[in-house]
Amino acid sequence: MDRREFVEACALSASPLAAALAGGVWANDAIAQSYGRVLLVDETGEPLKMGSLKPQTNYVFHYPFEATPVFLLDLGKPAASTVLQTKDRTSYQWPGGVGPRRSVVAFSAICAHKLVYPTKELSFISFRKGAAVNPQTPSKGNDLIHCCADHSQYDPARGARVLSGPAEQPLCAVLLEHDAATDTLTATGTLGGELFDDFFKKYEIKLSLEVGPNARKTVASRSTVKELDRYCRNPVRC
Repeated sequence: MDRREFVEACALSASPLAAALAGGVWANDAIAQSYGRVLLVDETGEPLKMGSLKPQTNYVFHYPFEATPVFLLDLGKPAASTVLQTKDRTSYQWPGGVGPRRSVVAFSAICAHKLVYPTKELSFISFRKGAAVNPQTPSKGNDLIHCCADHSQYDPARGARVLSGPAEQPLCAVLLEHDAATDTLTATGTLGGELFDDFFKKYEIKLSLEVGPNARKTVASRSTVKELDRYCRNPVRC
């Protein structure tokens, strides 16, 4: 092999790695799924400005399907990249938060144990500022996502890692891109252990009543962000 062929071979072998890094997939065994680029918008239909997010406040949007809710959070502190594992022990590297402070994160709002999720009527799962108070399951830390149905606790600053409770894997992460020029956010895919098939199987009839025939339709173009207290009539506290 001459010098020119050697350089070309090295360039070709490096391309997949470069593409992976550019797409935010850091580990060779990462589970990343692309569902298309979806711009996050506010309730008026205008592009959501990341700077308008209130720190440590629950926001909800839907992605990648019309019926699958996602928590959007500005943690008010940096969220660094971390290595996690799915239930079947597949490793992946969550890239951390986005934005100037790397403080904005997004995770599927479907609990990884019993698939509990926020509806317009009721929500047993949400982010809790400070320590979650429950005599049966003492909080393992502050500022966690807590599921009142089974008392699983997830740390959103560390990729929604499970800190306590019966959940066997982190919440599935939703990958975000922040455009610094416009201060907008775009959902681009998911990373980690997806539970969408189980979710649709368990709640097929319920979702057909809540969302209609488009429950399994992928979100196209835009997704509306609301505060959980505006989206859900009765967020349960425990």
